[in-house]
Amino acid sequence: MPTILVADDEPHIRELVCVVLQREGHRVLEAQDGRQAADLLEQEPVHLAVIDVMMPEVDGWELCAFVREHWDIPILMLTALGETSHKVRGLRMGADDYLVKPFAPEELVARVEALLRRYRIQADGALDIAGVRLLQDTYEVQANGERMALPPKEFQLLFTLASSAGRTLSRDKLIEEVWGYDYEGDERTVDVHIKRLRDKFPEDAYPFRIRTVRGLGYRLEVTGT
Repeated sequence: MPTILVADDEPHIRELVCVVLQREGHRVLEAQDGRQAADLLEQEPVHLAVIDVMMPEVDGWELCAFVREHWDIPILMLTALGETSHKVRGLRMGADDYLVKPFAPEELVARVEALLRRYRIQADGALDIAGVRLLQDTYEVQANGERMALPPKEFQLLFTLASSAGRTLSRDKLIEEVWGYDYEGDERTVDVHIKRLRDKFPEDAYPFRIRTVRGLGYRLEVTGT
């Protein structure tokens, strides 16, 4: 059972997050400010931290930097501030994802599950999709008794989609994950790489497909076992 630290000075937000995560089977530790959160991190093993930006004593920026300095766990930042500058600052300080208040409980759960899954995958160095194995160290895909090496960006794009299988990822999110948040190129780069992946992994030969969700982005769907 993953243990999740929730640090937020707003009691009603903290309660909402805790209830939603506990309902999904997670163990939750609560902190009302950054200092209390830091103390809890040093006392108990934590698998993921949900951190509000604006907190007394030690704010979310400082706590994020502290976590990243000492632990390799995913960090989800919560804030009522939607400006791009705050998102960029959080990512530069080590945050893995960013959720702006108010948010839907379903989105919170989806993001937490995706981060936990991504970190488990990173720890293992591999990912299995219905019998197809993706190897991070070598950028290889094992399937149908064969091994196929992919160019790094194609592999990372496939790996990102597969690690969130069933969830639609926007082009912006894919660019951020694969090319980096400071990428300044054309978002059509994603479309080009998706086409290359579809050419290499046709639906009739592999147990998954990459579906276009019009106006939203792309989603990898498992079609076989």
